[in-house]
Amino acid sequence: MGKVKISNNELKALGIEDTQLLADFSREANKLLKHHAMTKVQIIDNLGKLIADPAAFMNSDIGKFRELAERISLIKQRGSFELNQSTEIPLKTETVHYPIFGAEHIESGALTQMETAMQLPVSIAGALMPDAHQGYGLPIGGVLATSPNAIIPFAVGVDIACRMCLSIFDLPSTTVDKEKDMLKSLLMKHTVFGMGGTTKTHFDTSLFDKSTWKETKVIRDLRDKAYAQLGTSGTGNHFVEWGELKVRSDEIDGLRAGTYLALLSHSGSRGFGGNIANHYSKVAMDKTRLPAQAKHLAWLDLDKEEGHEYWIAMNLAGEYASANHHEIHNKIAKALNHQPILRIENHHNFAWKEKLDDGTEVMVHRKGATPAGDGVLGIIPGSMSTPGFIVRGKGNASAINSASHGAGRLMSRNAAFKTLDRSLIAQELTNKRITLIGSDIDEAPMAYKDIHAVMEAQKDLVDVIAEFQPRIVRMAAPKERPED
Repeated sequence: MGKVKISNNELKALGIEDTQLLADFSREANKLLKHHAMTKVQIIDNLGKLIADPAAFMNSDIGKFRELAERISLIKQRGSFELNQSTEIPLKTETVHYPIFGAEHIESGALTQMETAMQLPVSIAGALMPDAHQGYGLPIGGVLATSPNAIIPFAVGVDIACRMCLSIFDLPSTTVDKEKDMLKSLLMKHTVFGMGGTTKTHFDTSLFDKSTWKETKVIRDLRDKAYAQLGTSGTGNHFVEWGELKVRSDEIDGLRAGTYLALLSHSGSRGFGGNIANHYSKVAMDKTRLPAQAKHLAWLDLDKEEGHEYWIAMNLAGEYASANHHEIHNKIAKALNHQPILRIENHHNFAWKEKLDDGTEVMVHRKGATPAGDGVLGIIPGSMSTPGFIVRGKGNASAINSASHGAGRLMSRNAAFKTLDRSLIAQELTNKRITLIGSDIDEAPMAYKDIHAVMEAQKDLVDVIAEFQPRIVRMAAPKERPED
């Protein structure tokens, strides 16, 4: 393996274009690297900060940083140093190595997208989950660790903080058959699906008391939309469903081995998150110009206003998505007249500040992938007729402590409409005793990968501790445009 170096392309990505300045930065940066003064990531991160705010480095303990900061400060005073936003930032010539879990289940388009992502100047590590398929920018099922101040809106995803939430009731699993009409009625009365779906009654709106809703103009402008949509679900693969939960052992605190009635939901931050994603993705693509194949992987700098704003908005969208699920589950639990004995949830389409196994600080983007750190509980669903699983993470460092977020699509929606047989879908649902409300052929079980094969491909990432079988499933009406 060749010696680690900081390349000119990586320095150009910071905005350094002057040939002599580039040579000086390269020489000093690689001296620091050679003498192990800090890691490559730390050096590049510090140089980026130095360029943005040289005054902060004037009294640096590292003499070379101080000298470079003084030079940048003088150049800026002359008005001759600006980041040239019209200049296209080149990708790395070599792809950072990353592991692929269940490569035999992953389409070539997703692999190509991941290869491109690993060539970004800010990319440090990555992994591809077995449910991966092609998306925008980062493939769905992709995990990407970048330098700690770089955050990529399209690597987070459009439905920010989309998540799973499971409420477990101390009621026998046979309730799903004995009280089918009543449970179906609860879904109809207390869930709302659709692109512009809103509610007029709420269980708990305390999240909207937070001062964060006033922090930026983008958030302020979206607050009323978020309030109106609290407690609603989206379209596409979003659902609320009753099912039978089989717990294999006493591994979950407060939950005995056995079978239970459970309620599972899947949706995210609704129009609030979608508008945040669209706004800041455009800002990122304007600020960070990349080659055509990578344009959707444009990043924002957390040390700059737009990056800081996105970070605030993304985290608020995470809280909102969680509150959204709690609203649905609490309304149904109240109507059922039973409180859950346990609630488990986990989210994807998010970015976390974490450390790699070697201590390197990074920004971890999980787009359609979920956290699976050591001991972390999560939910991995299958399809409307196949089981989902409660899992406990193994903290696999090579996977960046991640696992799949579901089975993953086997075919596109268009392909499903063109190739799948409605009569065979109906027979599958009858055989599995599934009551389906809404949905269409593009969400058929056959449109998804085999969840058992996906789970086998990630047995080094998670342990299965319970199995959930859907029985009464509600999704958006067939006419609704998918937004997942």
